[in-house]
Amino acid sequence: MIASKATYPQRSSIVKQVLAAMIQNRPLDASPNQPWTTDSVSDVLRSIPSLFFHSPRSIGRQKGFRHRSPLKRRNPHQEPDRFHRYRDTQKVELGVEKAMEFYSWVETQFGFSHTEITCREMACVLARGNRLKGLWDFLHGMARKGGNEVVTTATITCLIKVLGEEGLVNQALAAFYRMKQFHCKPDVYAYNTIINALCRVGNFRKARFLLEQMELPGFRCPPDTFTYTILIGSYCKYSLQTGCRKAIRRRLWEANHLFRIMLFKGFVPDVVTYNCLIDGCCKTYRIERALELFDDMNKRGCVPNRVTYNSFIRYYSAVNEIDNAVDMLRKMKEMNHGMPTTSSYTPIIHALCETGRILEAGGFLAELVDGGSVPREYTYKLVCDSLRSAGEADLMGDELRGRIETGIENRYKQLMKVKPIMMHRIPL
Repeated sequence: MIASKATYPQRSSIVKQVLAAMIQNRPLDASPNQPWTTDSVSDVLRSIPSLFFHSPRSIGRQKGFRHRSPLKRRNPHQEPDRFHRYRDTQKVELGVEKAMEFYSWVETQFGFSHTEITCREMACVLARGNRLKGLWDFLHGMARKGGNEVVTTATITCLIKVLGEEGLVNQALAAFYRMKQFHCKPDVYAYNTIINALCRVGNFRKARFLLEQMELPGFRCPPDTFTYTILIGSYCKYSLQTGCRKAIRRRLWEANHLFRIMLFKGFVPDVVTYNCLIDGCCKTYRIERALELFDDMNKRGCVPNRVTYNSFIRYYSAVNEIDNAVDMLRKMKEMNHGMPTTSSYTPIIHALCETGRILEAGGFLAELVDGGSVPREYTYKLVCDSLRSAGEADLMGDELRGRIETGIENRYKQLMKVKPIMMHRIPL
């Protein structure tokens, strides 16, 4: 929501006119006031998926890195209607047609020479619109026109990323192997992208095959720290999504084994690598290994952040060791390793309410608000009900109560601006 507000004022008037004509399904104006540049053409193509391809269910979703596509592998030949259940097929077809029309219109009417950036954006539009056959025809046509300068390794890598996000992992793998048709050589970033796409759908066998290929002596694309971090994080994540204890042990063993191989080869793990392992160990109740990783993290000079401490806080709150969770919270603030937010205080407050330590829960709620954060509606209601049941309803002053309710109301109004379909609210 915040990112969209920062993006729209940067659009030029010519981009806004073309997007308005596309949305209204009007012919494009052949006499713009400004010349077309690579940035303006890319801005138009980049805006088409958000205007035509999103369903009403995705209105107001986060634009940042936390958004993840469904982790189900798709097969375009076996999904005639299931994929478009929540998408308007006519609107998607209109978006693809308008993108192709604009791409050829700006070239024929104004003599614009497409570059690698505009070709990449057009290919991403076709991939998100599920036009796979037209995608490869378009890339082959652009390769014949511009050669290696238009269709590059970065173009195919970005295409692999988009196909992986859409769940088309087989098509992403095919794009990786079809780089040779465009005289492109995959680099480390291309390998990391396809490994990430494979891990997101649980195809660890193929991902490990590519990693072993990168680890061969003399291979021109050796793995880096991010390559191992992708696999370690995916093993920890998928170990939590299975109900089989044997599978959980196997996944975590693979993650720790890769971590040791990473250290043996001389790679320096970063905070993301440690956070993935610590979070996986804490969520599977392997606190000894998590603390061992935390100590090793400090010895190597890798500074932990809020995500690291939140993993321990969630674990200690879940096993009813609230004092240890509070110690972790205090240590994070004393060491200046991050500013505690709602995600840090919420597990502690809930655990205190469940154990009957109502007054301490109210104190942490006040501390959360004093830190500049707004608690969740459920957390606020839980503390209020617990204080009321204990006969301490007056403990929370009117000033604090007003600040919390005002913050929750403002947050609700901001969400309603972009997602008016969300009508259910928890009564305060």
